[in-house]
Amino acid sequence: MGNKSSETNPKVRATSAIWGCAIGLLGVCITLVAIRESGIILPLLVVLGAGGGTAALWFSPDKRQQEEVELARCMKALEERVMNLEIIYTSLPDTTKPFFVADKQDHL
Repeated sequence: MGNKSSETNPKVRATSAIWGCAIGLLGVCITLVAIRESGIILPLLVVLGAGGGTAALWFSPDKRQQEEVELARCMKALEERVMNLEIIYTSLPDTTKPFFVADKQDHL
């Protein structure tokens, strides 16, 4: 069938949709140019539009990749915080001895 990664990549699907529509429009435009003898400006605009749309799609930043970078940075910060808490906990004095609580009668 096809490469599994390209089937799930949204940029590949969007590119195929852009060029699928462009091919359909080219079929209509070439027929109109042949009938009206108006020149190649209309098919040229279709190709330029599809090419510009494809370029904008592929040069745009990948939102999923940005979210993964943010998630990795958040995980690293959380790991550092846990390590700091472990260091603080291990440096605390031993508190296994019960604290002495004075009775109310001792104060009277």
